[in-house]
Amino acid sequence: MIILDEDSSLSGVPDLAWDYKLGNRSALEWVLDQYKEKKPKDPTIAKLFNTYRFADYKEQVIELLMRVCTVSVSTMEIIRQMESVS
Repeated sequence: MIILDEDSSLSGVPDLAWDYKLGNRSALEWVLDQYKEKKPKDPTIAKLFNTYRFADYKEQVIELLMRVCTVSVSTMEIIRQMESVS
């Protein structure tokens, strides 16, 4: 299960989707990290430039996570088929 915020979560994510890695993290972890809401530490920067709110992009992030999950599972299935042949 992926918990997006206090109101939203995604269930039914196959374990295989977490196995597809980009470097040392799964593709799903990478997306979640890139789109999480971050608060700048400097108060001036936070006041003047912090306009990103996860809630404004939640639907797009859910769509992206669904696509990345599909690609991750398909890729891992292909990799496992290739490993079984060789």
